[in-house]
Amino acid sequence: MKSGRKQVKRMTGAMRIIHWANAISMVAAVITGLYIGHPYYQTLIADGAVDKYVMAWNRWGHFIVAIIFDVTSIVVAYLYFFSRFEKPYKKLIPNGKNVTEFGEVLLNLVTLNRRKKFDSTHSDSFNTVYFAIFHLLLVWMLFTGLQLYVHGLESGESSIGAWWPAMLHLVTDWTIPITGGSLMDVRISHHVTMWLIVTWVAFHIYYQIWRTIFWKEGDIAIVFGGSKFAKEQES
Repeated sequence: MKSGRKQVKRMTGAMRIIHWANAISMVAAVITGLYIGHPYYQTLIADGAVDKYVMAWNRWGHFIVAIIFDVTSIVVAYLYFFSRFEKPYKKLIPNGKNVTEFGEVLLNLVTLNRRKKFDSTHSDSFNTVYFAIFHLLLVWMLFTGLQLYVHGLESGESSIGAWWPAMLHLVTDWTIPITGGSLMDVRISHHVTMWLIVTWVAFHIYYQIWRTIFWKEGDIAIVFGGSKFAKEQES
């Protein structure tokens, strides 16, 4: 570690496991979701894809990773408010300090300069708002995804009882009028939101690499070792 820097713990082991579980689930959800929307590959075995249940396996995989994705995201949302390690929600409060900090980070990104007139020891306001948007997109994906899922239980019955589809209708039917009035509108919204999340991920990776290169505090190492190396004079 260079002199003038201090090691700062930013993520616990559990937080890193959640991060990578989210990342892997997201990749799997995109791959299977694109296939469900538009089957783009065929089984290499001579039998047709329909005989190998390719669509069924993709739907099953999509459902499983979506559950993992949603559960881990709910845990992250809980930690936003009640974590004893770091409470990001405090950075969402639109007070003078947070607004100034948000503007400073945005100015750095737009102008590609190395000015950093705020404490970068912990997550800044820009990063916290950016992650809040990510979780709102995930919530929308959860409701629209479950609406598309319950549409397959038209009989009103399921293997675990009629209460399951009834509950899903109760909590997700509102997505139909909001998106345009038909199930196809829900499907399109679900698909478009997926691309918004993919765009979010691309910028998230770019931003972390950008911070690592410009500020030289090892931000990219946080998701691997849990720590970064902040400049002591700026913390």
